[in-house]
Amino acid sequence: MTRLDTFVRAPVDLSGYRLGAPQRAGALTMVPVHGPERPGIVPPRSGLKLNRVAGYGNVELHNGAPSGVAIVPLHIGYIQEGAQNHALCSAALMGAGETRMFRDACCVQAAQGGYLEGRDQWFFVLPLELRAKALELRGREGYSKLWQDISTVNSRYRLPARGHLEQILTRQRAVLTRFRSRLELLPGQLGALFFVGERFAGLEIAPDPRYFAEMWMPLVCFAYGVAAWQQEPEQVAAEPFAASSLAELRAELERERARATERVLSWMPAPAEVRTTEEERYLDLRLHTVTGGELAGQLVGEHERLVYASLFAAA
Repeated sequence: MTRLDTFVRAPVDLSGYRLGAPQRAGALTMVPVHGPERPGIVPPRSGLKLNRVAGYGNVELHNGAPSGVAIVPLHIGYIQEGAQNHALCSAALMGAGETRMFRDACCVQAAQGGYLEGRDQWFFVLPLELRAKALELRGREGYSKLWQDISTVNSRYRLPARGHLEQILTRQRAVLTRFRSRLELLPGQLGALFFVGERFAGLEIAPDPRYFAEMWMPLVCFAYGVAAWQQEPEQVAAEPFAASSLAELRAELERERARATERVLSWMPAPAEVRTTEEERYLDLRLHTVTGGELAGQLVGEHERLVYASLFAAA
């Protein structure tokens, strides 16, 4: 496998992470990441709970685990019956049993008519097209601050130009969830590189495979699947291998896989210097915002080692 640190420059040590063979589903390419695990981090679905939405822009989360720090994923959003749907602008660190009110959340539906039914409650990650703007808005109160950008994305996708993200997340959910079934989450996988078309889209790394498995659907279907859905390529028949035996066929397959890996990794942007800003800390964990070049996002480090990363194409 290929080392991740040869392709991504980060202010933490990436030397233990390795890239696997690329998988492709339409315009979305996923490269699995394996690497060192950091046990004891509370996963987002089974441990982190949405307590309430206390009016527009105010989202309260609770780390219900009896022990362990929760890393609130960057740009996580919640669908809740009887309250407007919101997404967070920043990741966060929460101790066991801690409850926190986030007052800089973005409301992602501009009017009450967008409420969803209770059976449709789930969490998502903001689509790639909205992530750079949402990161800029961290710490700034104002529930409607993302509505115009949501409206622009909807218009680009030939949907009504409104600040209603559910026009994509729910009305296109059946299409978007196909990416989950067409891409395979591998045993022990704790991260992935994502490409849309032939462009780098994002790097997601979790503390351990369980955490990443709980983020798999929101990332594949919504964070990166939305952009890929809009760029679905025409189906082109593959050229047959010129093999006359099983051994020759296996050799052709190995060569094709190697060529595919080389081709996909050539889509990575050139490593650039990045700037980091510490946002908060919990014990030895440090949450940083990363900007610079074509990259933006946040990561969590501990003693110079990476624990969590959500980095995406900023341009």
